[in-house]
Amino acid sequence: METIKIATAQFENRSNDKAYNLGVIRKLSAQAAADGAHAVAFHECAVTGYTFARHLSREQMLELSEFIPDGPSIKALQDIAAENNIAVLAGLFEKDADDNLFKAYVCVDKNGLVAKYRKLHPFINPYLTPGNEYIVFDLLGWKCGMLICYDNNIIENVRATALLGAEIIFMPHVTMCTPSTRPGAGFVDPKLWENRENDPTSLRLEFDGMKGRSWLMKWLPARAYDNGIYAVFSNPIGMDDDQLKNGCSMILDPFGDVVAECRKLGDDVVTATLTRNKLKEAGGCRYRLARRPDLYGSVIAAPHASVQKVVWLQEEK
Repeated sequence: METIKIATAQFENRSNDKAYNLGVIRKLSAQAAADGAHAVAFHECAVTGYTFARHLSREQMLELSEFIPDGPSIKALQDIAAENNIAVLAGLFEKDADDNLFKAYVCVDKNGLVAKYRKLHPFINPYLTPGNEYIVFDLLGWKCGMLICYDNNIIENVRATALLGAEIIFMPHVTMCTPSTRPGAGFVDPKLWENRENDPTSLRLEFDGMKGRSWLMKWLPARAYDNGIYAVFSNPIGMDDDQLKNGCSMILDPFGDVVAECRKLGDDVVTATLTRNKLKEAGGCRYRLARRPDLYGSVIAAPHASVQKVVWLQEEK
């Protein structure tokens, strides 16, 4: 296919309520299909909820997690895909036969599991095991990759996925509106969410400012532009456990331009048409061809002590 229609969604998930979350995924998938989308993408841990997992023990994480592809949530996603003749991408916690725990993201169609990816840099719960491979899979003739949240902040991951042939990279997140050393960062008061119908302006100012969208736009367009790929960003909106998230799920083209974005202060889904000509016309295509890895291959591959410290997980509002 020379063109493909992709949808990205945002919604307020409920912690540890798979039935509710899958119900919303079903509703928004139907809306995306009605808009002609061939695939719809949801956020990181959209099936399970996310932030609440920072408090869970290993035993609780094992109870929450599922085998893939044999767990009930994959079957539910397959049913949703079949009902709407659409591919569905969503995140959940995974366990294997040895009780290893992973942050997983899957693509499911009417026939079952199409692809599975495990987050390379997980940190919401200390019992999670990092994934160890990139994934590129076929979706209606388009090459697609997956990178979950923090994975996209390590720029080598995006470049590597693009070099492996990905034309579309799905980037599910649970992000923004959290403390950071970055100027302007911080939590957003949940009271603004509760009062959003009476005062949407105050909430939008927080969501679109440096706590939210303005920070995202500092780096997300660069990932698409530098690598010459379509970036499909998905993020929850509303309360995720005790933290407020600002949504703004969006699709960016290989020029780094936003071609579709959720702007409702609530559950939403938007669709964009992706065209192959942009993949060749964008600068990222030329930049990849102009690379000289003989100069820096050994520098990038040099061993180092990997350190990851996420302070906000331990902070109180």
